[in-house]
Amino acid sequence: MQWRSLVLALLALRLAGHALLWLAGPSLGFYQQRLGAFSSSSTTSPSSSSCSPVKEDSSPNSHCLSAGLVAPHWASFLGRPWGGGSGGSSSSGRAVVPRTGGGGSSGDEYEQRYSAAFPSQLRTQLRDAARDMFAFGYDNYMAHAFPQDELNPIECRGRGPDRADPSNLNINDVLGNYSLTLIDALDTLAVMGNSSEFQKAVKLVIDTVSFDTDSTVQVFEATIRVLGSLLSAHIIITDVKQPFGDMSIKGYENELLHMAHDLAVRLLPAFENTKTGIPYPRVNLRTGVPSGSNNETCTAGAGSLLVEFGILSRLLGDSTFEWVARRAVKALWSLRSNDTGLLGNVVNIQTGHWVGKQSGLGAGLDSFYEYLLKSYILFGEREDLEMFNDAYRSIQNYLRRGREACNEGEGDPPLYVNVNMFSGQLMNTWIDSLQAFFPGLQVLIGDVEDAICLHAFYYAIWKRYGALPERYNWQLQAPDVLFYPLRPELVESTYLLYQATKNPFYLHVGMDILQSLEKYTKAKCGYATLHHVIEKSKEDRMESFFLSETCKYLYLLFDEENPVHKSGNRYMFTTEGHIVSLDKRLRVSLWQDTLPEEQNKAEKLKTNEARTINSTSNCNRVPDERRYLLPLKSIYMRQIDQMVGLI
Repeated sequence: MQWRSLVLALLALRLAGHALLWLAGPSLGFYQQRLGAFSSSSTTSPSSSSCSPVKEDSSPNSHCLSAGLVAPHWASFLGRPWGGGSGGSSSSGRAVVPRTGGGGSSGDEYEQRYSAAFPSQLRTQLRDAARDMFAFGYDNYMAHAFPQDELNPIECRGRGPDRADPSNLNINDVLGNYSLTLIDALDTLAVMGNSSEFQKAVKLVIDTVSFDTDSTVQVFEATIRVLGSLLSAHIIITDVKQPFGDMSIKGYENELLHMAHDLAVRLLPAFENTKTGIPYPRVNLRTGVPSGSNNETCTAGAGSLLVEFGILSRLLGDSTFEWVARRAVKALWSLRSNDTGLLGNVVNIQTGHWVGKQSGLGAGLDSFYEYLLKSYILFGEREDLEMFNDAYRSIQNYLRRGREACNEGEGDPPLYVNVNMFSGQLMNTWIDSLQAFFPGLQVLIGDVEDAICLHAFYYAIWKRYGALPERYNWQLQAPDVLFYPLRPELVESTYLLYQATKNPFYLHVGMDILQSLEKYTKAKCGYATLHHVIEKSKEDRMESFFLSETCKYLYLLFDEENPVHKSGNRYMFTTEGHIVSLDKRLRVSLWQDTLPEEQNKAEKLKTNEARTINSTSNCNRVPDERRYLLPLKSIYMRQIDQMVGLI
């Protein structure tokens, strides 16, 4: 019997060791080291878009766990009472996820909270709630703001360009006096199956919107929000299969395509008179580039025009628009560091000198990477994929910190940081909310495991505040910039991860986000920007992307039967969330007259090859046996929650 006693003693010793490790928590060495050489604040302003300057209550988790009891995650949403005691939030307002006894069961509360089956009735209710959220914002915009660009949801008024202050770029970069919110929301109406309102809205745009206006707008914002939506709606109207219901317009004569062409022509002067081919950041829609214009632009703003300009060129059979957009991408690409392969975030369009040397995944760079991949998916040009693959390798080599594997091993959880483009050295200790798009992009290339970890980090921040602060300092475990303008990036990644894994965890995440938006951002006439994510004070602005992206991704997350999901992956979303079908028309190259035939053959991707790039069969998929388990082991979820100060 001595051997049995010895085994029991060793087992007890091992359990005691695990308990001590668990009480100490997983290693956070990299994230908690003191970095005295770096300031916790930024030298550049965060961005309301990819690169526009901006203006300047730690919420309890709505599903806190009481000691010893676990609330059904959907109880509060369905209005059911739960006898779980007084809740589990601390006096500081932070959500508390209690520790349960024993190192071996430390993750039980995560499993109980997220791994249970997600009732179909609840999913239907959440789909309807997302649709109602969109309808509340859209209907109030039409009632109180149209034909102006945006809705002020607190005062129930419309908002247009700030004519009194041309330097107010936070407003004037986006608002062009062209009914922005109505245009941006067109394809959301279609995706939600509202054919009557879609047809009415299209006719309103055709009859009332003109781009012959004395408005100076950012080329990037006008392209992704307006040009992209016009093209998406045109493709939906002319789709012979009409998958979303009858979205056809009687007597339609390609008016939206003509409007898109008109707008793009007005944006073309931004590409003229630049020594590098990189466009000016702003253009007046009536007079062209204003005199004395800024020669500095961000990488994302100048290099994220290829999808919309390329679609327009290929629908019109006119290579001009795609050519200028490609020239800008190639010019930026040629300026990357020879040592690291990284790009900076701000460049001088005349000299090619990097003014901003920060390389990261957030504001100033985000959609540049996104559009390298999505241009390849749409158009099949190999050079786009080659650039993306090279960029992704550099990102992994220089921006990624933490342990090698997401879901196994020891060390810090993976995180992508901001570094100097030339040296790869850390520049600061914050990340911004725009970076939450990156897990969704990783899903598209099949890097699902890494996407799971990064998404979990942003979700932990959301759980702590009920929103994503515009900028979060991971060293200080606190926001650097406190507002949340209803951004969609976390919802987008949640939706794409659910499509890749079918794991109910992401339905729970979507429900958390939906509940937070309803609780903290709903106003008298719409949904308002959170001015302060801790105090939950509001700002009187509802940006158009709330209807074009945030509501759309939430709706699609819960609408399993949507035509998008029955199409065999024949749709792609632009960076503004506009839906585009993978159409054969978009795979007809326009370069025969400018490139030798052999080069065209070498760079042209066959249609059947391209079909697999956006297909789950080509992904490094999460195994089926993990589908109803947590996507991330409980110990690693706890580690991330500790990393953001949630527990």
